[in-house]
Amino acid sequence: MQQRSEALLTTLILTLSGGAQDAYSYMIRGHVFANAQTGNIVLLAANLINGNISLLPHYIIPLLAFSFGILCAELIHLKYKKLHKIHWRQLVTILEVLLLFSVAFIPAGYDSIANAIISFSCAMQVQAFRKVRGHAYASTMCIGNIRSAMDSYAKFLFFRNTEFLRQANEYLVIISTFCLGAALGALFCNIAKTKAIWISAILVALSCLIMNKRPEKQDDMQKQ
Repeated sequence: MQQRSEALLTTLILTLSGGAQDAYSYMIRGHVFANAQTGNIVLLAANLINGNISLLPHYIIPLLAFSFGILCAELIHLKYKKLHKIHWRQLVTILEVLLLFSVAFIPAGYDSIANAIISFSCAMQVQAFRKVRGHAYASTMCIGNIRSAMDSYAKFLFFRNTEFLRQANEYLVIISTFCLGAALGALFCNIAKTKAIWISAILVALSCLIMNKRPEKQDDMQKQ
């Protein structure tokens, strides 16, 4: 039985949220990608070489927050994976909603704190939701999904197996959804400013409700 956390609808809603989070952190919180940590590492190294020491915390803080978010999500997984009434991934989404909702109340002068919270919550989402219909994906960044899409297209062209074509098309839908989420996030940033992050919180909350719609088999829960 496919888990609700791996269903395409859940995937698309979380991906919308991921795109909106990146748009928010870049447009409202000091041009930092809270989700794309590779870019922060590049900027960290560049500023270090150029002697811009004062800018280093700007990139180190979200990197550390992202790392601890992964750690926290995995600890939740290990401790609560055998719960009966609620799935551990729903616990992650509930915590993520609370964190994202709180970001809106952080003043503009404290962007590093806001970005740290977004990076932390994003990392939990990345760790908790890693598959769609049994295949690896990322809901908060695109590079892995692009690789997977082209990999599946290559296998379809070589083996002529339509299952690979279906997988490739699903990845393209996910990538397009991330772009839509970024556009939606940018639109709300222009309208709601610091409170635009609430659109991401609402989307994550919706994914949590969808996962609760149909109970997962206990055997699957224990394995995951």
